[in-house]
Amino acid sequence: MAVAQAESNSQSKIHIIAVDAMQVYRDMNIGTAKPTAQDQSLVPHHCIDLVDSHERFTVAEFKKSATSELDKISANGDRVILVAGTGLYLTAVIDDLVLPGEFPEVRMTLEQETNTATLYTRLGEMDPVAASRIEQSNRRRIVRALEVCLGSGKPFSSFGPGTGAYPNNRIIQIGLRWNRERLAERIAERVHTMMNQGFLAEVTALRNSKNGLSKTAAQALGYRELLVYLEGNMSLDQAVNETIVHTRQFAVRQERWFRRDPRIKWVSISQDPVSEIVPLVAKHLR
Repeated sequence: MAVAQAESNSQSKIHIIAVDAMQVYRDMNIGTAKPTAQDQSLVPHHCIDLVDSHERFTVAEFKKSATSELDKISANGDRVILVAGTGLYLTAVIDDLVLPGEFPEVRMTLEQETNTATLYTRLGEMDPVAASRIEQSNRRRIVRALEVCLGSGKPFSSFGPGTGAYPNNRIIQIGLRWNRERLAERIAERVHTMMNQGFLAEVTALRNSKNGLSKTAAQALGYRELLVYLEGNMSLDQAVNETIVHTRQFAVRQERWFRRDPRIKWVSISQDPVSEIVPLVAKHLR
């Protein structure tokens, strides 16, 4: 709806590309805050519902899909707003990030090691820069970094981002800077709203589906906590509270990621992001 307001001041049709690692999965709607049917009827959305939730999906596949959509939209003379989301995915698209390949045999061997701390120590020895950027508990990213180090013979960190290179381009980047206390309140409100909308039923259905969730999809915020609850390893109240805490921690990491990019114009938001950001977006769409 906010984009529709901005579009009214623009001479071009506007499209949205969702740059979100979890909105690519079908049937993961409530927990990913996926745009509603009404939102999508007002403005065309792209890169949503690309694969089933049991499938593996990589940043390289997202880059290919998003770039294809961008080319088609631009060919029609229309405008695009990329809504992020996932920092690495955005970098891959706008900076044409060189991405490492896949080494499934190496990954299979690494996954046989059950001790994540052992894998993290090994990564620290092979690529200390990459290790410093990855949480010690993030097994998926640790395995991926080691897979690339061992499979390519190059440090995972050498593929970027974080190399300090932010090339000039025609893309206008706007970042929203929230007051920390207000952001924490909004996160808690959002999680409770999700629960009231049937989030637990959504996760239960995905867990009980024929193929279940892929390792990546199962790590999505909120989903992983409710999956632990469904396994009987924590109470529902604990799962909800942990979702709130982990989302707040993610928001801090997310802002830290984007703050490295000097091309981003930061806007302080107090209460209503729509009324405060639409005029700025509309200005650049004229």
